[in-house]
Amino acid sequence: MGVDAPGSTNTRYGGGAERSGPPRPAALAVALGSTTVLLAASVLGMVLAFAEKSPCRSGAWSFYAKQFQQACYTDIYPLYYGEGLSAGKVPYTGHKVEYPVLIGGAMQAAAWLVRNVNPAIRGREFFDVTVALLAVCAVVGVLATARAGGPGRRAQALMVALSPALILSAFINWDLIAFALTALGIAAWAGRRGVWAGVLLGLGVAAKFYPLVVFGPLLLLCLRAGQLREFAKTLAAAVVAWLAVDLPVMIIAPSGWAYFYTFSKDRGADWGSIWYLFEHFNVPVLGSIQLSALNEMSAAFFAVACAAIAVLALAAPRRPRLPQLCFLMLAAFLMTNKVWSPQYVVWLVPLAVLARPRLWPYLLWQLAEVAYFFGIWGYLIFVYASEGNPVTGYAGISTGWYFAALLARFLTVTLLAAYVVRDILYPERDVVRAGGQDDPAGGVLDHAGDHFRLRWPALARGPKQPGAASAS
Repeated sequence: MGVDAPGSTNTRYGGGAERSGPPRPAALAVALGSTTVLLAASVLGMVLAFAEKSPCRSGAWSFYAKQFQQACYTDIYPLYYGEGLSAGKVPYTGHKVEYPVLIGGAMQAAAWLVRNVNPAIRGREFFDVTVALLAVCAVVGVLATARAGGPGRRAQALMVALSPALILSAFINWDLIAFALTALGIAAWAGRRGVWAGVLLGLGVAAKFYPLVVFGPLLLLCLRAGQLREFAKTLAAAVVAWLAVDLPVMIIAPSGWAYFYTFSKDRGADWGSIWYLFEHFNVPVLGSIQLSALNEMSAAFFAVACAAIAVLALAAPRRPRLPQLCFLMLAAFLMTNKVWSPQYVVWLVPLAVLARPRLWPYLLWQLAEVAYFFGIWGYLIFVYASEGNPVTGYAGISTGWYFAALLARFLTVTLLAAYVVRDILYPERDVVRAGGQDDPAGGVLDHAGDHFRLRWPALARGPKQPGAASAS
């Protein structure tokens, strides 16, 4: 069962057949995918995201339980004070920051812009300035996702612009900066501008580490298509861009720069991760390990997932599309990681839409993400109250309900990944390829033949692509 996203020409009744009577699906898809509509939808989404935070702007973030009761929590406001920005400290040189360099730069820029504001409201103005930057990033990311989707499927970017989970999580943290840079990088690759793709993805890694997952799929697909030279150009450009941003800070404030990496390494199983569930219920082996062993086990599970994705990429009957592999890689990372914060949905939404632009099971996953969004805040209230702190009004949700929400999110991402794998193994079920396209986001990979392919009997379904060479 599947409902096509706006812009699909694949229907149950024979895609491409003309029908009498308005409106024509193709004309509607063009209208919905226009820059004007996408821009309006993106702005609407960000207005709703800002409105969702309005109780906190009115003072709820000054009260621990109230900010969770109103479900308006954000890291941006408290970190203005917690990272020393309110005291004039500069990230990395004056105060260690738990984020990569571009995020620290964005924090410093916003702090500088509000430096002359009345101290009583300076924290709120810091939040507002940051939100304005993030809203621009959201709009850019949506338009870039439309570009990566190809001319005939631009309307699917509406699933990003109006994603309920993305709207709720947009202003929790600075993730929309990396979201925009990653989407721009993929769009540049789709436009066969490999150097610019590398620059943008390298800057994305300088904002959040997750854009790194794009390079693995690029390597695998370029190996299969015989385009390793293009991959090398993109990777080199990414390294240069990342060094251009990080190297000065690395030299001036080495300990401040390194704090992000040591903080991530020293962090235990945290909210949202499957490891947190294992730890809470003291699951044998998986839930009773030391931090060093947890790091190793998390990395090992991710490595196994990467190996499986590599085999799929090189042995599938038809070369997978770039967004399909990127989604699988990022989903694997989140599912095996020690931390899975609610705002990480921002990372996954555009890749999910590009990988499988169908409303089902996308909507089911969105529902689970929304449930988790409210569930984590409710659980934090419950924990706070159980520690003997007074809570007036809504007292949150119990442990069982919280972990039900955690598992629902985990399982719906698993379901989405399973559908993507099925689409790879049976390309005729892929709504993009069923409509006559190959890989709109693939750039030089689009319509490329196989240069290298693993012979893996279990995955040998359907004919090989023209010009394929096998390797055992």
